[in-house]
Amino acid sequence: MLAIVCPGQGAQSPGMLGPWLEQPEMRHTISELSAHAELDLAELGTQADAETIRDTEVAQPLLTAAAILSLQSLLGTGSTAGVVGVAAGHSVGEIGAAVVAGVLDPAQAMVLARERGRAMARAAQTEPTGMSAVVGGRPEEVQAALDAHGLTAANVNGGGQVVAAGSLPALAALAAEPPARARVVPLPVAGAFHTRFMAQAVEHVRDVVAGLTPADPTLPLLSNADGAQVRTGTEAVERLVAQVSQPVRWDLCQEQLAALGVTGMIELCPGGVLTGLARRSLRGVETVAITTPDDLEPARQLLTQHGGTR
Repeated sequence: MLAIVCPGQGAQSPGMLGPWLEQPEMRHTISELSAHAELDLAELGTQADAETIRDTEVAQPLLTAAAILSLQSLLGTGSTAGVVGVAAGHSVGEIGAAVVAGVLDPAQAMVLARERGRAMARAAQTEPTGMSAVVGGRPEEVQAALDAHGLTAANVNGGGQVVAAGSLPALAALAAEPPARARVVPLPVAGAFHTRFMAQAVEHVRDVVAGLTPADPTLPLLSNADGAQVRTGTEAVERLVAQVSQPVRWDLCQEQLAALGVTGMIELCPGGVLTGLARRSLRGVETVAITTPDDLEPARQLLTQHGGTR
């Protein structure tokens, strides 16, 4: 079985859309997605510096557009049912995964990413907060260190990685005194996402979702909340709303991927983070991370070996 997964915020990098926009059809697609995002994604994805695309209002639509662009390059614009076995996304990547599973069309996905990014950016401005990856250490000791500093395990990613979120002074204190056999790495995000600090963003995202017309998934779609399979379009968008202020349990998503019998994984652009975690937590699963069009052929080969064929 083949899984398609979509990375979350922090995976973006300057110039990441450059190789894609060398193709006229991709420039047309990004122009359409830009209109829904109310941003010049071509400019942001080719010319903007790291600080600019770190902005939550920019990063979330940019990442969603990259996922859609690479999905369409890989499979075209038809249904993925019968081709892809399961879809999942990390944080904002859940919006891209909802497109893979047929719950949202690209236009709806871009509107949701746009408004989610704006709402979370506003919430992040109310208090200086951030996120840091804690890599290594014993799980109970890592959790004890987070508790001691008043931090939240906002992402439990598996493979010995937890993302701590909270106030910047608390994150600095954690970095100065990390748990035994662990290192603390600040992440390029603008706030403590998936924590109580995002509570005010939830209501706005809920209002946006009320205007969408989600379809039921055409293939298994996993939720960040607990790794469970989402059964209806309504449930999918309700979980997308709640996810804004609740922890991402990517470890549980990976457990579900293993339970479903996934043997191959393709990570859409900008790939690398989730396939890296899979190599540690899903041993034996073949992976391809899509970053440029050069990765499409290996991805198609993986699709042929582990998924359906067109």
